[in-house]
Amino acid sequence: MRAVAVGLLISGLLVCAGAQTGGLKTRWAAKVGEIPLPEYPRPTMVRPNWTNLNGRWEFAMTKGGAAPRVFPEKIRVPFPVESQLSGINRMVPAGSMVWYRRSFAAPKGGGRTLIHFGAVDWSSEVRVNGVSLATHQGGYDAFTVDATDALKGSGPQELLVGVSDPTDAGTQPRGKQVRRPGGIFYTPTTGIWQTVWLEQVPPRSFDHLKIDTWPRAGQVEISQSIRGDEHGCRVRAEVLSHGRVVARSEAGASGTNTLKVASAKWWSPDAPNLYDVRLTLLDEKGRRIDQVKSYFGFREVSVGPGPDGKTRILLNGKPTFMVGPLDQGFWPDGLYTAPTDDALKYDLDVTKRLGFNMIRKHVKVEPERWYTWCDRMGILVWQDMPSGDGSIGPNDPDLQRSLFSASIFERELDAMLRGLHNHPSIVTWVVFNEGWGQYDTARMAQKVKDADPSRIVDSVTGWADRGVGDMNDWHVYPGPGSPKPEAKRAAVLGEFGGLGLPTPGHMWQATGWGYRSFKTPGELTAAFEGIFSNLHLLIGDPGLSAAVYTQTTDVETELNGLMTYDRAVIKMDPARVRRAVTSLFGPVPAVTTVLPTSESTAYRWRYTESAPPSGWQGSTFDESHWLEGLGGFGTKETPGAIVGTEWRGKDIWLRRWFDVSGRIQDGLALRIHHDDQAEVYLDGELISTLPGWTSAYSLVTLPKVKLNPGHHILAIHCHQDAGGQFIDAGLVRIK
Repeated sequence: MRAVAVGLLISGLLVCAGAQTGGLKTRWAAKVGEIPLPEYPRPTMVRPNWTNLNGRWEFAMTKGGAAPRVFPEKIRVPFPVESQLSGINRMVPAGSMVWYRRSFAAPKGGGRTLIHFGAVDWSSEVRVNGVSLATHQGGYDAFTVDATDALKGSGPQELLVGVSDPTDAGTQPRGKQVRRPGGIFYTPTTGIWQTVWLEQVPPRSFDHLKIDTWPRAGQVEISQSIRGDEHGCRVRAEVLSHGRVVARSEAGASGTNTLKVASAKWWSPDAPNLYDVRLTLLDEKGRRIDQVKSYFGFREVSVGPGPDGKTRILLNGKPTFMVGPLDQGFWPDGLYTAPTDDALKYDLDVTKRLGFNMIRKHVKVEPERWYTWCDRMGILVWQDMPSGDGSIGPNDPDLQRSLFSASIFERELDAMLRGLHNHPSIVTWVVFNEGWGQYDTARMAQKVKDADPSRIVDSVTGWADRGVGDMNDWHVYPGPGSPKPEAKRAAVLGEFGGLGLPTPGHMWQATGWGYRSFKTPGELTAAFEGIFSNLHLLIGDPGLSAAVYTQTTDVETELNGLMTYDRAVIKMDPARVRRAVTSLFGPVPAVTTVLPTSESTAYRWRYTESAPPSGWQGSTFDESHWLEGLGGFGTKETPGAIVGTEWRGKDIWLRRWFDVSGRIQDGLALRIHHDDQAEVYLDGELISTLPGWTSAYSLVTLPKVKLNPGHHILAIHCHQDAGGQFIDAGLVRIK
């Protein structure tokens, strides 16, 4: 259910009624402790001593920007205001601010007291003991506040955080958050949604690390920024494998340590080898001031020719087909925030168990621990930049964003690139999705490539391609489909699938939708196997390099997940899903044409739009009074249609004769594009009933059909329901 904004303004406080959801929760909701998400939140720069500030904070919601005098509610940090797990569980009215307050004890021992925020959506102000210390804009990047100078000499210290978030009323990056959820857009996240934590560091200490690797040389470069006066300081870098130092170097604090690892082991999905790093900051006399730990992997990704001469995505110099789910990162109980670290990892466990080697993280940036799990488990990541502002259609020019909107987007983009740079699992940066916020496409693609030449860049996934970046990326639902590889760009299928199955008892609402829906797990599994069989062929021709299946889980009213929204049910037979997925890593089947479609050359059919008498499918039927036309039949605006003869009626019946010179005992398949449902006959016998619609040509296997040498008739009845309409078909043999 959606929240109903019913409120009263009492002493500056906005008190709203209205439940946000119907109560669907994951099994991990019951395991959320007094300090939620207690794990160390920054795995790429670890210090042993820290204090987790998650838990119960005082909470208030105000209309306007003034801090409240009283805090009538409690909120569980770091869960979003709108989530069940926060304890607030309601929408934030437009123009409102949310306020958080708690006390903390000042760490002892001197040095600087830092308060770290994993992410706060969207515009925040941080005050300590009434002193405003920092403001921050950006809903997906971590930031740090130095609270030292605002601390009192003794006793509890007051921490106050105020947040405003325009969601889709603003132009800032927001991903799929909207104030009126529905369809492919979901409940918003306001306020603190990642871990808040306290750290005491020396006056001179590590602030940020950047790790770059050159696998072919076994070389790693480590640079850093230092908080405080770095004059006279040096940094000792050590690389460790299984606890043993394998490389050591020392350089000035403003310099770079370059280390060489003998017989370096590379990182890949099959062998996610990681090396540990220990960095020590030394003062002028060589004494240790600060020390942090990190890790890295030797991994190389590029685009170049494969053995067949087609442009491919190359992982560690070898063509590697990348396939995985579109991952929204939403939870029914925590929205943007997973209930526990085990829950966060569970989605990755299932993804890996089902045979996928990649995830596309969709218009959201996760907590850093998610990427560390991918690093450790060997899961490739395509990372989207969260979208914002307006959108364009496939044939529209780029947006003209305001200077304010563009500056926000680019600042948050830079923060994402900087914050996630050290994770070897991330192989692709996705700049724009389906025209959402798409502007200055060529400049933005080059900006990302210049900032990080170690990864490939998908300038726009779906729709308004501008011929830039490292790949040409289509979206085809349910698909599959593929563009052709280009001289310097790989062909990828950035979204397809979306096969839906309602699962009563595990749904956000009583109803929902999928791009194509099924009634049983068996039907869904068979359809999944079918589209993956078609996908396999596209790897060979035209030369597909990657594919992203929609999606990991159901999300709110979307019912097209591999799992239900509460993660309680894997909807399909896992063993069959894994076989379908992992078959993509094997040899591509050979396909020979028996009866060509009209994709390349238009072929003649006999057809009628008037219902024919019985027996119209057979070889003895007199078709001489039927019309004659070139395939395919339909409307040009239908996705994937190659129209030779226009058809705009409700029904069409088709017949086409062909000859076979040799006996075909097995491997026969239809190659067909139908919109909507079709019945296909061979020599008068029904060989396939195809419900729904396709948006591209696909294969339908015919395991029981054989062909003898001689003259044969292929007959089709196609019925139009709504929207686009098209029919064309042929026959192939798969070996």
